[in-house]
Amino acid sequence: MEGPMGHRALVAYQRPDRLYDLRYSHWGGEDLSLIDAIGPASPLANGAVDAGLFADSVARDRILSDFLDPCIYEALYLVSPDSGYAVDAFRVCWLEWGDGRDEGRGAILESRPEDDRAIKTWFRATKTTIGDVVEMGSLTRRAARSYLESRLCEKRGAVVYSYRGVDSPDAD
Repeated sequence: MEGPMGHRALVAYQRPDRLYDLRYSHWGGEDLSLIDAIGPASPLANGAVDAGLFADSVARDRILSDFLDPCIYEALYLVSPDSGYAVDAFRVCWLEWGDGRDEGRGAILESRPEDDRAIKTWFRATKTTIGDVVEMGSLTRRAARSYLESRLCEKRGAVVYSYRGVDSPDAD
């Protein structure tokens, strides 16, 4: 995951044992175009998805908590090779404000390319407005985040999660 800043996506391929193999796409989070680019003839979207595995044998519930850092990724794709490479795409939303506190809170919202711009605009506007209310002293950060989470769940059917990461065996 080196190189210039991109629009990063995590691409999870379901295996026959119902676990997932995870791959990385540097530009896959930009416009959700990988939905149409991934298929039986191009399972790695003609090179838009890295061939090397990021992680393997991952349970679905661990994808969010252990691998989908909302500060890094903008999209999540769940791919079902056994269903003709059907793809479900999710927009990743970071639920914190950039001051370094509690960075691991995120949400995923199911999205399609034709709806994605509206979802991104709605989220940015809502988060910015709530952030302004915090800056004016009318809400605490905790109350603001709780409100933002409730709006995402009620209005957009989001799944909220806490990213905690995985300790790398290679870490010093």
